Amino acid sequence: MDETHNEATARARRLRLMAFDVDGVLSDGSLYFADDGVEIKAFNTLDGFGLKLLAEAGITVAIITGRRARCVELRAQNLGIVHLHQGVDDKLAQMQRLLAELGLERDEAGYMGDDLPDLPLMRACGFSATPQDAHPLVREHAWLITGRRGGRGAVREACEFILAAQGRLQELLAPYLAADR
Repeated sequence: MDETHNEATARARRLRLMAFDVDGVLSDGSLYFADDGVEIKAFNTLDGFGLKLLAEAGITVAIITGRRARCVELRAQNLGIVHLHQGVDDKLAQMQRLLAELGLERDEAGYMGDDLPDLPLMRACGFSATPQDAHPLVREHAWLITGRRGGRGAVREACEFILAAQGRLQELLAPYLAADR
């Protein structure tokens, strides 16, 4: 294990809040518009289950995104994510408000983003992650770069990394490996 991996693991171990961008992270970054102007996005079920595992482990999950779309609201409801912040121009200020609301410090928070508007927040958090296909500058400032692309399992990979760092992953996966299933 290299020094960066060890530091990323140590930082992930402290997390009590993990927030995610949408376009390029929870989705592949493509924007689809129906003829009536409704925005449509595709979400990966692997990622959704990873978010549920984080919540099951007691880590608060949030979405902080610059765009606003009804489909994101519906996906957050489907996953039980109550901390949904859309149409956010200043993601760092939004995270600061969320930390104050939850009584947490920056080193207990993480953010997964993929593009330049995510950098201030990623650099301010104790832990940051980014998909493999993120902007090169964002990859330079992330503690974890996933092997998967945004919207294609990158979030699940980050969730499992965090859970493994906190020693919870095997416990959460055990019921799916039980012999009596």
